[in-house]
Amino acid sequence: MKKTLLLCLLTISIFSCGINKQAQQIKALEDCTYKIKNVNQITLAGTDLKRLIDQQDFNLASLPGVALGLLRKDIPLRANLNLEITNPSANLAAINQFEYKILVNNTDLAEGFVNQAVSIPQGQTVTVPIQMGSNIYGLISNGNVLSDIMKAAQRGSKSDEKLGLLTIKIKPTFMIGNTPVKYPGYITINKDITNKILL
Repeated sequence: MKKTLLLCLLTISIFSCGINKQAQQIKALEDCTYKIKNVNQITLAGTDLKRLIDQQDFNLASLPGVALGLLRKDIPLRANLNLEITNPSANLAAINQFEYKILVNNTDLAEGFVNQAVSIPQGQTVTVPIQMGSNIYGLISNGNVLSDIMKAAQRGSKSDEKLGLLTIKIKPTFMIGNTPVKYPGYITINKDITNKILL
């Protein structure tokens, strides 16, 4: 009987230590600073968008992939977004996986799920790559958000001139024991879109 009670107390103690450790990691994650470092390898309907911006003389509708995509109502945008997370706290910050939403000028652009454990030791910075893929037919067909950004980019703007607003929202998931627990709400990061971040 004493052995059973001792085993139960030991199990409860280990479990509560695990919960306490996870709580410290969640608190450290809340204290982290988030920064969108850059967006690269951007393709629109299979065409390198950076090359098109550098040409400074093109029409989205004249691209064969976009024209075909308009007929199919499917215009794929692919990009790699690098999210920089800095942990100023004295504890390890950790995420088991996270959901994300990406918006341009407060208009939904993409959403997805990153099934990757991320650990940010105290006082360190970690870059988390997010591979984004989205059908942006709605953005192009209404001609507002993406068109405005492309026109501004074509003007040969300076690298620090604002072309729009990029927002990423992340909802981390933590493991408590074997149970995944989602963070309540989203952590929101805003970044002005400039030629400097469109590498």
